[in-house]
Amino acid sequence: MTRHARVAHAGAIHHAVEHPDGVRLADGRVLAETDVVWLPPFDVGTIVALGINYADHAKELAKELTTTAKDEPLAFLKAPNALIGHRGRTRRPADATFMHYECELAVVIGRTAKRVRAADAMAHVAGYTVANDYAIRDYLENWYRPNLRVKNRDGCTAIGPWLVDAEDVPDPHALDLRTTVNGRVVQRGNTRDLINDIPALIEYLSGFMTLAPGDVILTGTPEGVVDVNPGDEVVCEIDRVGRLVNTIVADAAFGI
Repeated sequence: MTRHARVAHAGAIHHAVEHPDGVRLADGRVLAETDVVWLPPFDVGTIVALGINYADHAKELAKELTTTAKDEPLAFLKAPNALIGHRGRTRRPADATFMHYECELAVVIGRTAKRVRAADAMAHVAGYTVANDYAIRDYLENWYRPNLRVKNRDGCTAIGPWLVDAEDVPDPHALDLRTTVNGRVVQRGNTRDLINDIPALIEYLSGFMTLAPGDVILTGTPEGVVDVNPGDEVVCEIDRVGRLVNTIVADAAFGI
């Protein structure tokens, strides 16, 4: 299995692959994981995210939902400014009362998809990576969910560290997900419990918008969300795909 990354080092952006000692750049240099700045592992196009796409998470949030599993997928777009890489820092605003992680399987499109049937959808997938799409629940508005302030804040979505080729993940609907906060397991799930699986999502989305190479679909998170605070290290891990590390910081870290 080859895992691909994009990193910044010595003033340049490099394509890299996994190495036992960290990463190996295209020029052959091997660097420690902490000696590079991690970027999203592919050139990102349109970012489509799914809300409430695990039945257990829907039950967890039942008191505040107006949607049901019978509705169309709850899909929304995210801006590029929301993304940061592995080992990045995510700000928790001082006025937030409940901010939580969302460990998600991210599906990267490799071939243009337009009006694709579910039966043919997987041929349009280039690979997979891990995403952690933070939400601040008290920023949500009952008449529209989710709003811009929740899901398009600068640096609110960590993604990476690796892009894993689709052929190296034989069954993306049988992957364990887990999240730890400061080493304590707080979230577990499995992609078999997706309400709308990957072929269904590609069929649905490509029915009204063209998906292009580099577009990414964040497929939602299972139950188990808890509040996180400045100083917390949050690790989202998906079997066969990767281990994504992220740190929560206060406003002062960004001079706010």
